[in-house]
Amino acid sequence: MTYSAFSEQQPPLNPFRWLPGISVMDRYIATELFLPFLFGVAAFSSIGVSIGVLSDLLRKITETGLPFSIVLQVLLLKTPYYIGLSFPMSMLLSCLITYGQLSSNSELIALRGCGVSIYRLVVPAIAIGLLITGITFLFNETIVPATNTQASELLDRALNKKQLSYQQRDIIFQEYRREKQPDGTRPERLSRIFYAREFDGQNMQGLTVLDFSQTGLNQIVSSKSAAWNPEQKIWDFFNGTIYVVAPDGSYRNILKFDQQQLQLPRTPLDIAQTIRDPAEMNIAETRQHLELIKQTGRVKKIRELEFSIEQKSSLPFACLVFGLVGTTLGIRPRRTSRAAGFAICIVIIFSYYMLIVVGQALHRIDVLPAVAAGWLPTSMGAIAGIVLLMRLNR
Repeated sequence: MTYSAFSEQQPPLNPFRWLPGISVMDRYIATELFLPFLFGVAAFSSIGVSIGVLSDLLRKITETGLPFSIVLQVLLLKTPYYIGLSFPMSMLLSCLITYGQLSSNSELIALRGCGVSIYRLVVPAIAIGLLITGITFLFNETIVPATNTQASELLDRALNKKQLSYQQRDIIFQEYRREKQPDGTRPERLSRIFYAREFDGQNMQGLTVLDFSQTGLNQIVSSKSAAWNPEQKIWDFFNGTIYVVAPDGSYRNILKFDQQQLQLPRTPLDIAQTIRDPAEMNIAETRQHLELIKQTGRVKKIRELEFSIEQKSSLPFACLVFGLVGTTLGIRPRRTSRAAGFAICIVIIFSYYMLIVVGQALHRIDVLPAVAAGWLPTSMGAIAGIVLLMRLNR
């Protein structure tokens, strides 16, 4: 049997060997980061699914007799959501463990002795962090909203729960128009206020329309019900009264009707029919939903959606920030076992999500704008990582 020294010294599997133009050091560090990252994704995803979904499903099994097959399907559909959340945490854990082991094995000392700077040592982690950032963004924008929606629909059907995909009460729509002023400006002016007390999925009930299309309030429409006519693209109002208001505020004319068509926009129906969880929408869909909600004047919901958009945008960059923080902490001259790295990781992640809660609260009470509140945890993490890196390079 032939036997060669080359086969005896065959290096371990390197998933990054195919990358051209990458130094041996970069490929070696990237390879060392690979397995801890996969371990982190598996560990954090399992923890998230167990805490966020499994306990609730087990309760439903005992209370409603939910079939195990449905439970398994919901778990599988909810898993991508927690995988997306696990990417930043896994990046942090991977960098902490990998660079900690390189430091404790004196490999980093040897590299620095060869003239490799601290800044150069963190380049592989930054590059991997950028790659994971892109993957996280695409994953959260394409796969997660679809699977969350499917999971909600499946669970509702299994529980024989009629899912209301529309707003039932208090539908408000404010229509604006641009009015040309003598100085040439065109500010927005209130044109109409549309209010419906209830909506059953097809018809509006208990409607009041205040018309400000001319100077001041000039018409009030009160109707028992109304429905959108898709063929004529107009509203059919039933059993109502039109009050024509004079400039001095008195009623100039009162007209009762059994059916009356009014040329109003379809937007109130869109507002009533659109109720979705932000977790079931990507950024583009959330922006579209926000534009509708802005026309209702619901400040609390508007701020919730504004914060959700910024949080969805900033979360993928946490992979890059956590990579920087984990690398600088791992390079410090101390022994970092897997257990110690996991413990440090948990503390940092807890701090990060506490900042998310703080940012959301500050935006809700109008202390911080949505951009500052949504990017607060990522910005603070980036500042901490840069400070640690500069202190480490001294």
